[in-house]
Amino acid sequence: MSAGLVIAIDGPSSSGKSTVSRAIAQDLGCAYLDTGAMYRAITWFALENNVELTDPEQIAACAAVIELRESTSADEPGIWVGDADVSAEIRGPEVTAAVSKVAAVPQVRAMLVERQRAIAAKSDNGIVVEGRDIGNVVLPEADLKIFLTADQEARALRRALELGQDPTEIEQSLATRDKADSTRVASPLVMADDAIEVDTTHLELHEVITHILDLVRTRS
Repeated sequence: MSAGLVIAIDGPSSSGKSTVSRAIAQDLGCAYLDTGAMYRAITWFALENNVELTDPEQIAACAAVIELRESTSADEPGIWVGDADVSAEIRGPEVTAAVSKVAAVPQVRAMLVERQRAIAAKSDNGIVVEGRDIGNVVLPEADLKIFLTADQEARALRRALELGQDPTEIEQSLATRDKADSTRVASPLVMADDAIEVDTTHLELHEVITHILDLVRTRS
């Protein structure tokens, strides 16, 4: 892998972005950044501080004072608010249900985009950055842009197996999240014009990873 190679991996909820992105970074020996965890951490902080999530100004004010710290190690990813490791807490159902509201606030996105760009710029050995607006907004000059997707039924089934829940309920939740992410005014979920779409509906995890690594090698 060429030093400083930047790989952007975008896609909807439960498309496998985190698992695939982390595996790619581990294989390449480069940094890894889960931008979704950053939005989740702010959401957790807002919920902890009883911020009214229907009020964008309150959310923006909350985000402005948060002390956020993230690990870019693919082997030990994590995120902290102040001294508290919230890596597990941000994956809870309450945060999952509320994060789209926080992510839709333009001030929050502007703050985190700046932070994400700074992190990528300092990663001399290259970085894999995953999220929903990386290829279009955060890192439009990324060396390789992947749009990872799968049909809604497949995504719901995978999440249901992971959580031990009813796929039907999860599919409804994913539909709501997809709509919120793709229709928000600030940085909606849209595939970049120069991104390569990878549909994982009928692929095993190792097949997805191998395919993307082959694409990386063509850019190295």
